[in-house]
Amino acid sequence: MTDLQGDNVVRRRLVGLLLATVVAAATLIPLSTPASAATTVCALYCDTRDPSLARQDTFPVPTKDLNGRQLKLHVSDADDMAWASIDGGTAGDSVWIDRSWDGGTTWDGLLGKASVPGTWTGTRTLMYNITDPGNRKRGLVRACGDANTVGCTNWVYPTVCDTLCDGTDPGQAAGDDQPVPSTTIYGRTVRLHVDQKNSMAWGSIEGGGAGDEIWLDRSWNGGTSWPDGSSLGRTGTPSGSTATRTKMFATRDPRGLLYGGAVRACGREAGHNEGSCTAWVRPAPTRGRAAADALMASYDPYEGWWKSSWWNSAATLTALIDYAKTSGTHDYDWVIARTFDQNKGIFPAGVRSSDAIEGNFTSRAIDDAGWWAIAWLDAYDYTGDARYLNMAVTIANYVQGYWDPSTCGGGVWWDRERTYKNAVTNGQYLWLTAALHQRISGDTVWLQRAKTAAAWYKSSGMINSAGLVNDGLTSACANNGSTVWSYNQGLAIGGFLELSKATGDTSLLTTARTLADAAMSSSQLTRNGVLTESCDVGSAACDDNQKQFKGIFMRHFRELAKATGSTAYTSYIQKQSDTIWANDRTSLNALGERWAGTSPNQTDWRTQASALGAITAAGG
Repeated sequence: MTDLQGDNVVRRRLVGLLLATVVAAATLIPLSTPASAATTVCALYCDTRDPSLARQDTFPVPTKDLNGRQLKLHVSDADDMAWASIDGGTAGDSVWIDRSWDGGTTWDGLLGKASVPGTWTGTRTLMYNITDPGNRKRGLVRACGDANTVGCTNWVYPTVCDTLCDGTDPGQAAGDDQPVPSTTIYGRTVRLHVDQKNSMAWGSIEGGGAGDEIWLDRSWNGGTSWPDGSSLGRTGTPSGSTATRTKMFATRDPRGLLYGGAVRACGREAGHNEGSCTAWVRPAPTRGRAAADALMASYDPYEGWWKSSWWNSAATLTALIDYAKTSGTHDYDWVIARTFDQNKGIFPAGVRSSDAIEGNFTSRAIDDAGWWAIAWLDAYDYTGDARYLNMAVTIANYVQGYWDPSTCGGGVWWDRERTYKNAVTNGQYLWLTAALHQRISGDTVWLQRAKTAAAWYKSSGMINSAGLVNDGLTSACANNGSTVWSYNQGLAIGGFLELSKATGDTSLLTTARTLADAAMSSSQLTRNGVLTESCDVGSAACDDNQKQFKGIFMRHFRELAKATGSTAYTSYIQKQSDTIWANDRTSLNALGERWAGTSPNQTDWRTQASALGAITAAGG
């Protein structure tokens, strides 16, 4: 079959027409039926974005000559998007994008199909996403055109590259770790090897003979599916040998906004068709990178949050920013802007929260708004972008509106209905007011609010005689004796510490240290040296809110350790990280609620973010 005939077979495949017999180019059925619309993909932006808005215009694959026309694939890595153009043509020439999710075996065709109009000599498509991180799918795209013959450019980015690229020889590996047990098949041993430093992997088969095969599978969704990563590096044992290995393959695709790819090694004995595979593994170049990459597997870039918990998403974004600041990575910077842009508006009840979100991250739940203010202050510190500081001020002013000295002498209400004054909302308020003062030049208003908040908090009775923070106050303005939660303890530590930094008042630092010492010594929060909630004990289970409390504590405890230089505090922090890593981690780097690793344990993105907070506190 000639190249021309092959291109036209592709053409018929795209539009679903039956091509019975190809005799010559002149006999081909005209293209008349468009392909069915492909599902719209959103990452940093959504499909069909105008190319004039692209932040880059590069040409990573060669231009295709199409009957004298120039068919080009344009790529903006900064946007993770591509578009196609055709030039030097005549009216009726057309151009489109193909996108494949299985390595080029099949594809969605005719994306953005555009025809050269009137007396023009060229045209272009709109932009389309190359990959789909929201659905954990890695894509390939190419430009195709029709100018009295159909042709396409090469697929872009068939090779995954991180620090190293697919196909690198294992001899260049920085190490050879075998994190899961090998598997056997007909006396052969199949092993998965990992270069942890570079997040690369390869497979080997040994103890066999000629014709035995070894390969890797790679999945972007933790091993649920692997359409573009099946049989990578498939290699046969050569004659006269008893073993062989694959090349190395990457498990991270930062260009495609895909992190935490999982791999497994599979092998087959020459005389049988069936194979055997190891368990799936995500490499762990560092504890923090492993935890953050696994956390990103749950981020939804379409809606810009971790579904489906509103305040938890704010705390999770804060944990991710803290890790980025500590580690120096910029892989996840795009998440900050995406989360901000997708969530600053208005949402009916049931869309983001059981409450309506009323714009600027506010709702009837005052503490929910407070978590977002904390997140945007953290984003401002990291990026220097004033819009995040401005949003934090907007939210803090909203929270300030619920400071009410007519009840209990002060304090912020937990909800718009003014039913409860509790530790979480007032801990947030103390930290926010002190933090805003330090970030707004010439401020006196927020400083005075912080001083008033600190004095009220200390006298409110929420801190009990053991130096632990109970959940809140009764209607009679007394300590209600409710559960001591780690995040309330942490917010109080952070609030008093932040105001101490702002004022130099050492008595505030002393209060923060008293709270920290109580947390370490009390069995209500620490057992066998490990931070432990009451719902971590016995057969209890933590709810979705409680799953994230410990990471918030660790964030503020870390700041106290830095401020004081206390070796007792730094040792405590390291203990949490070490315990999580040794006892509370799966081969996919999923981190659970019970840092001591006891059962029954719970694991989801909330527990992941909480554990990331502890790992970041220890330096990542």
